[in-house]
Amino acid sequence: MYILGISAFYHDSAAALIADGRIVAAAQEERFTRVKHDSAFPTHAVDYCLAAAGITADRLDHVVFYEKPLSKFDRLLETYLAYAPRGFGQFLLALPTWLRQKLHLPREMSRALGGRYRGRYVFLEHHESHAAAAFFPSPFDEAAILTMDGVGEWTTASLGVSRGRRIELLKTIRFPHSLGLLYTAFTWFTGFKVNSGEYKLMGLAPYGRPIYRDLILDKLIHVAKDGSFRLNMDYFTYGHRNVMVGRRFEKLFGGPPRRPEAPLTQREMDMAASIQAVVEQVVLRTARHLHELTQMKNLVLAGGVALNCVANGRILREGPFERLWIQPAAGDAGGALGAALFTWHQLLGKERSADPRDSQQGSLLGPAFTTEQITACLDESGAVYHIHEDQAALLDHIADLINDGKVIGWFQGRMEFGPRALGSRSIIGDARSDQMQVTMNLKIKFRESFRPFAPCVLREHAAEYFDLRPGDQSPYMLLVADVRPEKRLPLEVPLESLQGFDKLRTRRSVIPAVTHVDYSARIQTVDPDRHPKLHRLMSRFHEKYGCPVIVNTSFNIRGEPIVCRPEHAYRCFMATQMDVLVMENVVLYKAEQRGVDEQAVSRYKQQFELD
Repeated sequence: MYILGISAFYHDSAAALIADGRIVAAAQEERFTRVKHDSAFPTHAVDYCLAAAGITADRLDHVVFYEKPLSKFDRLLETYLAYAPRGFGQFLLALPTWLRQKLHLPREMSRALGGRYRGRYVFLEHHESHAAAAFFPSPFDEAAILTMDGVGEWTTASLGVSRGRRIELLKTIRFPHSLGLLYTAFTWFTGFKVNSGEYKLMGLAPYGRPIYRDLILDKLIHVAKDGSFRLNMDYFTYGHRNVMVGRRFEKLFGGPPRRPEAPLTQREMDMAASIQAVVEQVVLRTARHLHELTQMKNLVLAGGVALNCVANGRILREGPFERLWIQPAAGDAGGALGAALFTWHQLLGKERSADPRDSQQGSLLGPAFTTEQITACLDESGAVYHIHEDQAALLDHIADLINDGKVIGWFQGRMEFGPRALGSRSIIGDARSDQMQVTMNLKIKFRESFRPFAPCVLREHAAEYFDLRPGDQSPYMLLVADVRPEKRLPLEVPLESLQGFDKLRTRRSVIPAVTHVDYSARIQTVDPDRHPKLHRLMSRFHEKYGCPVIVNTSFNIRGEPIVCRPEHAYRCFMATQMDVLVMENVVLYKAEQRGVDEQAVSRYKQQFELD
C-alpha cells in the first residue's frame, strides 16, 4: 500500500512516500526549484517520490495533507474579527490566495497528480502530523511527545503520549500564544529574516548577555510552573499586521528594530541571549511537566522549536527523560512524512515495530546520482574532472586535502531530508584550523563571520571530545553539547573581559573551527551504518592525523537551498572559493577548471551582501 504525504503553501513545502509503512522517499520542494523555503505546491517533490517508488499516481492508495485548511481559514477569519477594523488590509491580501488555492486543495492535488489519482484525500491536524513525525520513525515503543512551532490551525504547542501504533494529544496551547512566534518576533526585531533567520539568532546568543531575560518574563510572556504560557499581546502585532511587533515593543528595548543591512550591536546580541534563555526555560519546564503527566522514559520532539538544538541539549542533560529523539525534518516539511505515517498506523490501524536505530534511514531520503549522470553533467559544462576507481585511495587522498586546509564540496549518495546537511550534501574541512570558520563563512558561504559551524565526529570518539553521556548519539545534528575541558585551551584574555565579536577572535580549543564562543558545539555523530563513506573518510583522517572531528556545513551559499543535483553542486563550486569538489568518485580541482570568472564570484558575493 502506497501513501503520499504532502505539506504546502506555508513554509518548506514537501512530499513523502511510504510503502506498507516503510519510508521510501521524502524531499522539500526548494531543492528542485532552487527557491529557498519554497511554499508552492510540491509538484517536483511529488514527482521525485513517485519515481523513487517506481510507481505512477494511479497506484497511490491514499494522499494525505498535513493540516486542515478549513480550520486554518477559520482562524484567519476569527483573528480578523477579533482585531477589526485593524488588519483589514492584511485580510484582503490573504483572501485571494485562499479563495483561489488553499480552500480547493483536492483540486490542486489532483492537478499535481495529473488527474491519475482516483482515491480520497485525507486532511489531518497540523500538530497530529508533527506528533506522528516525531514518534513513528523513532526508536521507541512508547514515548512522551512534545511539539512546538509558530502555529498550525489553532494549536501552537501540544503535549502527548504514544504507545505502539497510537498517539494521543493530552494538552495544547492555542494561537496567539506561541513560543515559536515569540522567538520569530525577536528574529525579526534583530534584523534577521523571518522563518530562516532563527538559526542566526540562536548562533548570536552566546555573544550576548541575558540582561533582558527578566524584562521579557515580566512584560512579554507569563510562564506557569508547568511550562504553559501566555503572551502579552499588547506588544505584538502579528495578529493584524505584516510585522511582528509594535511601538510598545520598540520602547521596551530602547528603539526601533535593527535594519537588515545595519551592523550588529551589543543590544541585538543581548536580546538574542535573553530570548534564548527564556525559550530554554519554557521548554525545560514543559518537558518536566510532560514527564510528570506521562511517566515515560523517552521523549520525542517535532515542530520548528525542536530545531533549537541548544534547548534540546538542555532537555537531554537536565531534563527527566532518559532518551530523546528529534525528527530531523522537525518543521513543516516533516509534516508530510508525519501525515503519511499517521494514516498508516493510526487511521488504518497497521502494526508498528520500532527500529532500535530509528526508521528515518539517516534522513537520507532524497535523490542520488550515478557516476554516469554526474560526468554527463560535467561534460556539458566543460568541466575538468578525474574519476577514481580505487575507493580507498580516493578517501586517503581527500583526508590529505583536508589536512592541507582545503575546503571540500562533498556530494555523495541520497540527499538529506530536513534543514541539516548530514554528510551527503556537505562542505567539509579541518576542524583544527584557526581560520576555517572565517574562511568558510566569508569565502564559501558568503554569510556572517560570527555564525558557528557544526562538527562531525566519529560516534565511537564523540564522548572524548564533547560532554555527552556514554551511548548518547546525535546523528541528525540536533543537539548541542560543550567541548570537554581537556580539549579546551587556556585563554590569553579572560572570557568575561571580552564582549561581542571580540570573543570570536580567541582560540579556545583544539578544534577551534567548530567550538562556539561559549565552548558549545552542534554535534553530528557519524556511524558506519548511516554514513558508511563519510565514516570511512573520517576514520582515515583520524588514523593519519589523530583527529576524529571535521567541519560539516551545508552545501549551499547564503540565500540558496542545499544543492540537490550535480549541476547545482558544480555551480556552487565554481561561484565560490571552494578548493575541491567530490561527487561520488569524481573529483574536481578549482585550479584545473577553465573559465573561473573571478568577477562573477565577486558579483555572486555582492548579491548576498552580508548583514
